[in-house]
Amino acid sequence: MNLTRWSIRLPGTQRRTAAAAGDTGSVPAARAEQQGSKATRQPSQRTGPEAGRGGRAARGGSDGVGVSPLAVHELLGQVPAPVAVVHGADHLVAYVNDAYAAVFGERETGAPARDSLAELVDLGLLPLMDQVRRSGTPRTLKSRRVPRRAGQSRDSFFTFTCTPVELAEPPEEQPGRRRATRGVLVFASDVTDQVVSAERLRESERHQREAAVTLQRSLLPQQLEQPDDLRVGAIYHPGGTDAAVGGDWYDVITLGAGRTAVVIGDVMGRGVRAAAVMGQLRTAVRAYARLDLPPHEVLQLLDGLAADIDATQIATCVYAVYDPNEASLTYASAGHLPIFIREADGTVHRVAEPTGPPLGTGDWLYASGTVPFGPGATAVLCTDGLVERRDADIDDGLATLERALATSAPGPAGTAADTVGHPSGTDPQILCDRLLRALGVTADHDDDVAILVLSCPERHGEEADLFRGAALDLLGGIEAAPRARAFADGVLASWRFPEELRELGVLAASELVANSLKHGRAPMGLRLRRTDRRLIVEVTDGDEHLPRRQRAAPADEAGRGIAVVATIAEEWGARRLPEGGKAVWAEFALPDSS
Repeated sequence: MNLTRWSIRLPGTQRRTAAAAGDTGSVPAARAEQQGSKATRQPSQRTGPEAGRGGRAARGGSDGVGVSPLAVHELLGQVPAPVAVVHGADHLVAYVNDAYAAVFGERETGAPARDSLAELVDLGLLPLMDQVRRSGTPRTLKSRRVPRRAGQSRDSFFTFTCTPVELAEPPEEQPGRRRATRGVLVFASDVTDQVVSAERLRESERHQREAAVTLQRSLLPQQLEQPDDLRVGAIYHPGGTDAAVGGDWYDVITLGAGRTAVVIGDVMGRGVRAAAVMGQLRTAVRAYARLDLPPHEVLQLLDGLAADIDATQIATCVYAVYDPNEASLTYASAGHLPIFIREADGTVHRVAEPTGPPLGTGDWLYASGTVPFGPGATAVLCTDGLVERRDADIDDGLATLERALATSAPGPAGTAADTVGHPSGTDPQILCDRLLRALGVTADHDDDVAILVLSCPERHGEEADLFRGAALDLLGGIEAAPRARAFADGVLASWRFPEELRELGVLAASELVANSLKHGRAPMGLRLRRTDRRLIVEVTDGDEHLPRRQRAAPADEAGRGIAVVATIAEEWGARRLPEGGKAVWAEFALPDSS
């Protein structure tokens, strides 16, 4: 089939031609058409090189309706993009230009597209062409891969646009009447460079994200510290592949004397920079925690540090300290989500106050709060990625988390009364995984998620015997040291400690009491505590001056007490008490501890 012997008209072309003729009065054929007459023209008899220029057709012609076929033929032949024209229900090939032949090879006209344009079938264009022919509406397929041919170094990508056209049969072939045939013009736009650039950009973003995830995970604790009195579990879930890694972080820090600090935070930002800021804050928290400061003082120091690190980066944080002697959790919050606590009876409540603004804002005095946290209780700390959704209020997410935590409470027989079906609701790591599922966090989640779970187990029978405590109030005076030694010796003997460990414990109690008698003031107290792994000796008094280890000269008669304690103990330290005064402690590892 030869396109030059047919007229081609895009939808609306005839109307635009007629309108132009009416405005100018210079096109007689258009004027005649407006008057209802039919203008006919003789088919063009051009032959030779001009007739075949730029396409696969050989002869030219015109029917007086729409655009001259010779003009269309020459125009499409000059288009540098592949163009093909088909008509009829079988999409018979009417025309392909040189650019099409250069990409897909020479094509024979007159044959069905299924046979002659097999590449369009492979690319999935045939159903689209059917749809365009029936509906008369253009359709586009974007970025289709075309395998490379001989002499090409890579595959090509084309966007194919299928546009409906009308092909009118020449008058000499249908004397006395004219018949229009619906067809489709297929135009292919080369988008190889754009696709390659997009792939390179995605690859670069993937490498950046992998670097950020690697940095993020390396800055998080590789293995959580496991305190004697707590069970701890945590999980970090990075955002999906389309989300940049954020600055979520957590940590568990043993403070000595059985106390444990936990922290969770979120740097408001994405990528490597947020992860780097997170790493600096986490390192600073560990340093401040070693000072054994109250939670609000730790946040006060972090607030100034965050502004120094990067004034444009805002971070939220919760810092809490668990004290097994008081069975309490003391905490302070800098604009972070509340702590969720599930009691031993299964009831859940939020610990939201007191709280302050995020770190880095400055000009704010943080405050600490204290809540009971005894055996059987579980605490959940998380970042906003767990509960915040773009299409819902954050309060809805907090309520969902509260319900999920409540339904994870262990039943009377030690089984979890939840819908997930795990056999134990008290294991912190299992609870972390369960909360992720309950809140709908999947691999495609658009934000980072960090969860930290603390559980204070209930102990019974022989296990309870491994966790004991004893305390003695000391009134001062010369009898205080002998009383402390006698008390310590009796208690440690009742706990069936080896003789060597008993002697070390008694010596530490004696030296710490003597130091408080000399440098402290009433009230004074001695507290002994054992776990399954260590012995803790702690002395309190009413003076806030913290002792320091000093080097005593040979002639000095005093100043050796703390040095002796530091030598014989595995760890020792001192801290100020919230109610005033100080506590000085020493720890000894049990012989059978691992």
